[in-house]
This record gives sequence, C-alpha cells and structure tokens, in this order.
Amino acid sequence: MPLRSMTGFGRFQQDGGGFVQIWEIRSVNGRFLDLKWRLPPQARTMEARFEKIVRRFASRGRVDIALNVQRTAQARASFDAAQAGSMLDALRSFASSRGDMFTVDYMSLLSVPPLWTSASEAEEEEGLFDRLSQGLEQALQDWNESRVTEAASLARDLEERFARMSEWVAFIEEQAPGIKAARFEQIRERLTDMLKNAGSELDESRFLQEVVILADKLDVTEELTRLRSHLLRLGALLADGTDAGRKLDFTLQECFREINTCGNKVQDVQVSRLVVECKNELEKCREQVQNLE
Repeated sequence: MPLRSMTGFGRFQQDGGGFVQIWEIRSVNGRFLDLKWRLPPQARTMEARFEKIVRRFASRGRVDIALNVQRTAQARASFDAAQAGSMLDALRSFASSRGDMFTVDYMSLLSVPPLWTSASEAEEEEGLFDRLSQGLEQALQDWNESRVTEAASLARDLEERFARMSEWVAFIEEQAPGIKAARFEQIRERLTDMLKNAGSELDESRFLQEVVILADKLDVTEELTRLRSHLLRLGALLADGTDAGRKLDFTLQECFREINTCGNKVQDVQVSRLVVECKNELEKCREQVQNLE
C-alpha cells in the first residue's frame, strides 16, 4: 500500500439521473478515524452504509465529508394505458346499458392517480444510494490521490533527514574508539600525577580492573548498532507504507533513546554536538510523521 498522508482534499461532481451530486472531503491528522458528516435530508439514513465505504479507504485522521444533492427533474412515472383502456371500456358499457351517450374526457382521465405508476420509496432510496455511493467512492479516490502526493513529499524530506543522521552515526562510530582510548590515557596521567604527589606508585593491576569497569560504561557499540538498525527500519517503513505513521513514530522514539545514551556515555565536544543535532532531526521527523496514516 502506498504511503499516505492524513491531510488531503477530494471532490466529485456528477449530473445525471435527475439530480446533481457534489461530494467534498477534507481531512487532517488524528490518532483515530473520526468521521464528520454533512448530509442532505434524503441521504441521512444512509450514513452508516456510507461509513463502511469510507473505512475501506482510510484508517486514521479526522475526515469531514459533505454532500450536496440538487434535483434537476421530477421522479419518473409512467401512464398505465392498459388500465385506462379497461376503465374506458367499462364506462362505455355502463353508459350503453343506461341508454346514455358516452364521450371520453381525456383530461379527466389523466388526473386519475391509479393510472400513474412510479417506483416505490424503497426502490427510489436504493437507487439513490447506489448513485451516491458510486459518487462517494470517486471522491474518496480523488482524496486518496491527494494524500499519496502529500505523503511522497513528506517521505522525500524524511529520507534526507534519515540519510543525514546515518552519516552522523557513522562519524560517531569512527570516533568512539579513539575517544575511549584518549579517556583512558587521561585517567592514567591524572592518577599517576596524584600518586606521585602523594609519594606512591600506580598499581597497574588495580588500574586495569578500573579500566575494564570504565570501558563498559563508555562503550557505545551496542547503542550505535541498534541506532543504525533503527535508521534502516525507518527507510523500510517508508517504502512499505502500511500503518507507517504509528510504526515510524515508535521507531523514532527508540532512535532518540539510543542517541541520548550515546551522548551520556561519550564525553566529547564533537560527538556532543552531533548528538544534539540528531535529537533536533528526530524531533522534526516526529512532527512530520504525525501527518502520516
């Protein structure tokens, strides 16, 4: 399924079958699917059936759907000529039996209600629903096209941000071992100076034990591995498109957690700057994905 934004507009207009129908659909982002209807009186009983159609096209967002129906012709009706002929024959026979002259008054005949037949109200409503449901589907398709276009623009922006963060992660991976080694050497020099001033010597074995503990605290290999995996998954989610908004939002939160841990462990000016930049990019990405379905 293509990636879709929750923001979009769709419209459909058709003139035929004795009326003009105009559908307009507007939507904004929302956590769940929230449908707001504006229907004319003759279509209000159809809302539940219309909703089933909409749910085939959308799963999230606030969607405002408006329908305008304008009649252009009276309901079609037909004259029952056979019934009229039978009535005339019966009247002619009745007049003849009384010895009266019989003259046909066709205008009076046309005003007899039983001679005019039309579809039942149920049939008329069902026919109206069929036409309106087709129009609604056309409007929803137009709406979805606008949402796919909007989502494609968002996806391009997100992909650029993901690529930028991947470069920063690669830089941190490259610098992390050297930063850790420099940190160890710095600690060794400080301890040596302190012990020298106190008239003692550095216990190498004890120092190595402390270094092992410190190495675990400063190591960011696992965090960077998970972060790179999350960034790859973000790209895959964009390509897949299925329920992408929720999945992207969750994965971005995981990215934020990993980069924040890296910032706490790696005490370096350059790395700290990149960590801040990553956090800013992740926040912008989260704002963007809030609009994706």
